[in-house]
Amino acid sequence: MTRIRFKGLLLAGAASAALSGQAFAALDGQDLLAKINAAYAAGSGVLKAESIEVNGDDVVLKGTTFTATGPQEKSIALGNLTLQDVTEADGGAYHIDRIEFPEVNVTEEKSSINVKDLYLAGVVVPGSTAGEGLSSMMMYEEASSGPITVTTDGKQVFAVEKASGSVALAEDESSLSFEGTVTGIKADLSSIEDAEGKEAINALGLQTINGEISVSGNWEPVSGTVNLEDYTLDFADVGSLSLSFALTGYTMDLVKQLQETARTMQADANNEQAQQAAGIAIFGLMQQMSFQSAQISFEDAGITERGLDYAGKQQGSNGEQMAQMVKGMLPILLAQAKLGALQNQVSEAVNAFIDDPQNITITAEPEKEVPFPMIMGAAMGAPESVPALLGVSVTANE
Repeated sequence: MTRIRFKGLLLAGAASAALSGQAFAALDGQDLLAKINAAYAAGSGVLKAESIEVNGDDVVLKGTTFTATGPQEKSIALGNLTLQDVTEADGGAYHIDRIEFPEVNVTEEKSSINVKDLYLAGVVVPGSTAGEGLSSMMMYEEASSGPITVTTDGKQVFAVEKASGSVALAEDESSLSFEGTVTGIKADLSSIEDAEGKEAINALGLQTINGEISVSGNWEPVSGTVNLEDYTLDFADVGSLSLSFALTGYTMDLVKQLQETARTMQADANNEQAQQAAGIAIFGLMQQMSFQSAQISFEDAGITERGLDYAGKQQGSNGEQMAQMVKGMLPILLAQAKLGALQNQVSEAVNAFIDDPQNITITAEPEKEVPFPMIMGAAMGAPESVPALLGVSVTANE
């Protein structure tokens, strides 16, 4: 009886070990790196490591370099990368809780760039890139960078305080939303040596530029609907430029076709005929998309008045006289542009903005989406019909 019971325990233990073997199996660091590169191949880059070390749920890529492939191939030494809390999911996919990058220091001739506190969180590496859904793409939930500085001849010429971005995947994985910000942007233009450029910078008050960038939107790969809700560049004492648009047809299949064509172009970068053929192919692929809407607006923060003053001085007059000159020349320029019925609306809006620089907005909103081939055909055959086709309107100071 004891012998039978002992054999039963052995069999039970063996079965348990067989069923749970995968749960206790060590992570395959080489497989993880290979799948990262397979997913990133569309971005034309390769991540290499001198050695790979697995410590429990962490994978350390030692002596890593990232090479951006293409006509001007360049490599950046990243040092040791620690991929924290790595778990293997169904289908051979991996989930990485966090990837922290060491401080980046790159120097080339007289310029250098330094990046601190760079990390990715919630990274998903696909088991295969052959699928049609979002599961075939490498994605992340959060990306962040601390201070970024660029120096030339030992002087800081550009800096960013912080950059961050996030991606949220819908529960049914049918769509994703994204948003990002770049804050504390500082650019020093005072060191520009060109005499004319320096004069313009001083007159426009652009010796130093301070601002931020924000972006938000969403994408539905099945329908190919892309909605860039907002892309804004906001700079102190200059103004705020905002862009939004919506289009359809940008499906996963189109994305992969565009990526494949781009790889073909890079692989044969010195063959002019191949480049032209690939360019035509991309042009053809883009015709699968349709236009829904777009808007671009500018809110002035002083740059318009300074620009008119500078332009007037260059002509031997002043800002007020230059404003009147622009308003007088505008109808002639618009007539050459063949804007049709939109001409008067543009003229009224621009005149209002010049008289009182507040804001000016261009909106395109057709009654129904317009296929890109139709837009291109109208632009080549009857350009004056394009504004009406796209439902273009221009307003100022509203």
